[in-house]
Amino acid sequence: MTLNTLWFAFITVLYTGFFILEGFDFGVGILLPFMGKNDQQRRTIINTIGPHWDGNEVWLIAAGGATFAAFPNWYATLFSGFYLPLFFILVGLIIRGVSFEFRSKNEDPRWRSLWDWCIFAGSLLATILFPIAFANLVRGIPIDANMEYAGGFFNLLNPYALLTALAVALLFVLHGAAFISLKTGGEIEQKSKELLRWLWLLVVLVLVIFLVTTFFVTDVRQNLTPLSIVFPVLAVLAILAGGYFMRKEQFGRLFIMTCLTIAFAFFSIFTILYPRVMVSSLNPAWSLTIQNAASSPATLRLMTIVTLIFLPIVLIYQAWTYWTFRKRVSGDVEKLTY
Repeated sequence: MTLNTLWFAFITVLYTGFFILEGFDFGVGILLPFMGKNDQQRRTIINTIGPHWDGNEVWLIAAGGATFAAFPNWYATLFSGFYLPLFFILVGLIIRGVSFEFRSKNEDPRWRSLWDWCIFAGSLLATILFPIAFANLVRGIPIDANMEYAGGFFNLLNPYALLTALAVALLFVLHGAAFISLKTGGEIEQKSKELLRWLWLLVVLVLVIFLVTTFFVTDVRQNLTPLSIVFPVLAVLAILAGGYFMRKEQFGRLFIMTCLTIAFAFFSIFTILYPRVMVSSLNPAWSLTIQNAASSPATLRLMTIVTLIFLPIVLIYQAWTYWTFRKRVSGDVEKLTY
């Protein structure tokens, strides 16, 4: 395995890790105004992700930094061509982060309701725009011979990208509902379990439509590999297994299955891309690849050494935080942080 391939795989893991961890954060944020019928319940729901949401976003920072350092041409074309979507993602994440901190600063119900809807809006905005960006990477966008994006914002809002956004949004909401069922009790837990039962069917339907559409919209048929077949199949098997565990009332295993579904779905996207990192719809020869978009071998070697030293420390720390806050959130107002 070359260093270029190694870093493509590493970036794949970072983005996938972000979508698994932040996926349930986004799902909880989207469900917040609808599942909490009063301020106490909404505070309980927010506190399920309170210890984790900011740490989960570190995966996005690491993924963006790794993309910049390992594949600077990819980073430059991506951030210039997708400037508006990425800007709105940033706005959504800022609004969401501020809302977590500001909602409890004032006990006025209107004040708290405002920030609850801001959490919803920020979560939904990021949930929609991230998959739109990744869908266009594999579908192909107008990139010229100078590695520059030659299209506009509305080129990105094509039917395939919108279908991807719908599939991912529903999957994240399912993921978030499964997390809430594990972290709360009483009425909120029961609401989340009722939601899971009908939402799961909808996710299965839309996910299958998305995977079939991907087969025809992208060039995966011309570049079939064992992994490009295995990962989509595993994604479907994981979500079906989630339904089995849900019927058995084993919601912890259901949550693991939603994690695996997200992982295999995004592995599928990156597998279709490889060895490219951005597909040109103007001319396949103008696509960015792990070769023409990469940094020098010396840079990649240095990055590999640094990563091998510090990545285990970061993983151990984050695992420790999840273990520390593993218990269900009490509905006792005195014990709620947010």
